[in-house]
Parts: sequence; structure tokens; C-alpha cells
Amino acid sequence: MAASNKLRRAGFWCACLLMLRMIPAHAAETRPPAWPEFVEGFIAGYFEQQPTFAAEAGRHEFDGRLPDWSPQGLRDTERWLEAQRMLALAYPDQALTPAQRFERDYLLATVAKELFWRQVARRPFKSPQFYAGALDPNLYISRPYAPLAERMRAFIAYAGNVPRAAAQIRANLELPLPRTYLDIGKTVFGGLAKFYEAEAKVAFADVADPELQRAFVEKVGPAAQALRELVDWLEQQRPTATDAFALGAETFSRMLADTETVELPLPKLEQMGRADLHRNLKALAQACRRFAPAATTADCVARAEAHKPAAGPVPAAGEQLKHLKAFVAERQLLTIPSDEEASVAPSPPYARWNLAYIDIPGPYEHGLPSVYYVAPPDPAWSAAEQAAYLPGQANLLFVSAHEVWPGHFLQFLHAHRAGSKFGQLFGSYAFSEGWAHYAEELMWEAGLNDGDPETHIGQLVNALLRDVRFLAAIGLHTQGWSVEQAEQMFREQAFRDPGNARQQAARGTFDPAYLNYTLGKLLIRQLRDDWSARRGGRAAWRQFHDTFLSYGSPPIPLVAKAMLADEGR
Repeated sequence: MAASNKLRRAGFWCACLLMLRMIPAHAAETRPPAWPEFVEGFIAGYFEQQPTFAAEAGRHEFDGRLPDWSPQGLRDTERWLEAQRMLALAYPDQALTPAQRFERDYLLATVAKELFWRQVARRPFKSPQFYAGALDPNLYISRPYAPLAERMRAFIAYAGNVPRAAAQIRANLELPLPRTYLDIGKTVFGGLAKFYEAEAKVAFADVADPELQRAFVEKVGPAAQALRELVDWLEQQRPTATDAFALGAETFSRMLADTETVELPLPKLEQMGRADLHRNLKALAQACRRFAPAATTADCVARAEAHKPAAGPVPAAGEQLKHLKAFVAERQLLTIPSDEEASVAPSPPYARWNLAYIDIPGPYEHGLPSVYYVAPPDPAWSAAEQAAYLPGQANLLFVSAHEVWPGHFLQFLHAHRAGSKFGQLFGSYAFSEGWAHYAEELMWEAGLNDGDPETHIGQLVNALLRDVRFLAAIGLHTQGWSVEQAEQMFREQAFRDPGNARQQAARGTFDPAYLNYTLGKLLIRQLRDDWSARRGGRAAWRQFHDTFLSYGSPPIPLVAKAMLADEGR
């Protein structure tokens, strides 16, 4: 390959890579443990700091516990992370194998991400969403890792810790809060309270132990009440609520550097997003000329979206998964490393702030099902808005591709087989969501449904959604956009219905990193092109995919650095 191309690729990835912190050349005064022992100790310490993360990973000795969100607990976690960073920096390159050097950089990037959200963005004090993941009890309800009575006992312990957690959350949140933060807090905490008294009660109704049933009532009632009181307190703050959610340009850029090891100037970043938006709008116009030649693009999309799954989205998604898996295997897009499957279910109430997600058992679990959740529309919406919210058949097909085949589910089948336990546990937002979004376009490129224009429209409306997220994140946090401006863009350029557009615009205020769907996809496509160019181009895609996924889920520039290491030789 020409030297100019080598320089172009090197320049691109050097621009993306965060300058890894300088590693001291001198040895530490006390001999550190061997690197594998250090990593093992880091994981053990992280589990102590974040017991819900540990339980989700399959370490059920941590069941029922919640993190300490008191001011002292938050400070202790930050100090522990800072100490771990310093200890990791004490391992110079020459003391580590190439795989260990990669793992060290992966660990340092993970610590930098955690410290950014805690210290720079100050999410424990600014966003109710900081607490949502740890409070999710679906593990105990839906994941059959133990007999039902044992999981009920763990849920009761969890519920017993909720009132203290609710008090800590209320004490931590600094007023005034943005309006959208109040709304997401009410959705999460109010949904959890309902979940305790409805789904959880039903889920454990068959446990015949009267003592457990009495303990359930004793603990779940106060837990639900504590969260309802937290919701009431949030609502009381509405008269003083603000629109002050923006990170600002400097902090937004630092977010990308600290959480994804990506350093790109904001103008370059915006240019990338707009180019992808225009590429997909052009492709949509071409697909619509085949699907509905006399219609406007908006009417064409509306016609495709009106083709709803006859049996509803959950049964339809189940059938789509069979079709998608067979296609991945037939076209040999990448290796399917096991015969595991994912089931489909409606989302629990507290998780209905986005259309779909997948719950995948952690790397310490064995033989447990993954569940792909699809959210019903908000019952508070009008009948017309509820009907519009449900995705069309083709749209849902690519949601299913994103979540399962060959998206998140297949990625985690590979990640759970990574040689590094650290790589099995810790992940990058841009890697995970970027892969899943990349997977949607990959399926179309590989010929899914033989070039059918309605299918292409389904792929493109998903791509446009992520493109607008990308631009909305930049606009909301660095250019003074209002939520209404973002909502308008979701309606006009992503062709979202009003309810979905409101959800997506609001999400951008408390999830500024949701640009990572498109950012990750673009970085993966660039890396695929660079890596495959000397290996037969498209013929090397399967090898590229398997190699890329073998690293776990680290920041993509770290993977690019490793995969392109021999390009300049």
C-alpha cells in the first residue's frame, strides 16, 4: 500500500487516540504483584465498590447489596479509582507482554471513564440516571440463576436497602435540576415502585415459604414508598427546574477523550456526523423511489412504518431472530461461537424510556437465557401517538439485528470468550453500541432480503435515528440547542413519530454520550477498511469481525492500535 495511505491511516487513528498517561520509567520502591494478580485484585475491589455490577456479572455472593452512595461512599470510590490508576501506571511497558500492555491500557481507560462521570460531569449530584442501573432488580425476577426462593431472598435483601439508597439519592442531587432530569427520575423511580408491587409480587407468588412472603411484604412496602416519596420530591422541584443540562464544548470533548480515548476537534466530529446523515438521507430517497415512487420521503417512511407486525412487536421480533441468525450463518459474516439463543419480552415499566434493549447474563453465569426487551408505548400518550410509536415491520427487523443477531447478543457471545477476564467484564459505550449499529448496516450490505426497498427503509430509519442522536448530542451540549430543536430534528430528519422524538430529544440531555452509536459505527467502518485493505478487502470481513470482537469491548482506538500494529512494518 502506498506510503501516503499509511500516513493517512496513522494520522486518523493518532487523532482519535487519547494520549495514554506517561508511565514512569523507574521501578516502584516496593515490588508490585505480577500483572495478572493486579488485575484480579482490581476486579475484586471493583466488585466491592459496585456490588450490583458484580451480581449482574454472576457473582451472586453480592446479591441484594447496593453501592454506598453517601458522600463518604462516593469519595471512597473515587479515591480507590485514583489509587488503582497510580498502581497500574507503575507497570512499565518492558515489564509486560503485548497482551498485558493492552490490558493495562484498557484498565486505565476504564478508570478514566469512571472518574470522568463522577468527578468532571459530577453525575451523582446532577443526574437521577446515575442511579438507575444499580437499582434495576430485574436480575432477581427474570434471570433463573438459582431457585425462585433463593432469588426472592436476594430481592428482599435488595428491597431492604432501597430506603437508604433513596435517601442518599435525594441528599446528593443538587437543585435546581433540569426538567428532563426530573422526568427521567420520575420514570425510573416511579416505575421501580410499581414494579415491586406488581411484577415482583406476581413473580414470587408461588414461593410457598410463609416467612419469605412475610419478609417480602415487610421490606417491599417501605422500598416502594421510599421511591414514591422520591418521585414526589422530584415533582416538587418542577417550579424551579431549568434547562441547564449542557456540558459545554470543553467538557463534551473531554468526555470523548476520557470515556472513549477519542480526541477529535468538535468541527471534525460534527462534519463526520453530518456526512453520514447526508449519505443515509440520499440512500433513503433512492429506496423510496422504488418503494413509493409518487410519495414524498416523509410519506414513504410513514407508509413503511404503517406496516406494523400483525401479531405485535414481541412475537414478531421472536420470528425475526430466527431469520437473522440463519442469514448470519449462511453468509458467514462472523463466527457464531455457541448455540445460545435470546428470548423476547416486553420491557419492565421502569425501563420504558427507550424502545428496546437486551439483558445478557454476565461472564460468571452459565447456561442462562438472554432477554431482548421491547417497550410498549407510554399509556399517557394519545391513542394516535401510541399507535405511531410501535415500529414498522422493517424498522423492527433492524432493531432485532441491533440487539441480537449480529448485534449486542452475538458481540457478547464473543466477549465472554475473550482471553482476558477484564475484557469479559468491562466495556466501552462506543464499542458496544457502535458494533450493534454497525451490524445493522452490515446485514443490509450482505444482502438481507435481497435488496427489498422496504427492508432498506427499515435499515435507514434506524441509521438516521443514530445520526440525529449524534448531531443532537453536539447541538444540545455545545451549541445551545433547546430540547425542542432536537425534537424537531428527530421528527424531520429521522422521521420519528412525536412520542419517540420527545423521548430521543430528552435522552440527549442526560445521555450526552448517545452519539457513540454513530461514532462507534464510523470508527469500526474506518478500521475495517484499513485492516481489510491488505487482506483481500471484503473477503476478509469475517476475519476482521472475529478479530475485532476477540478483544472484549474496549475503546475502539485501542483496538485499532493493536490491529494495525504491523501496518507500518
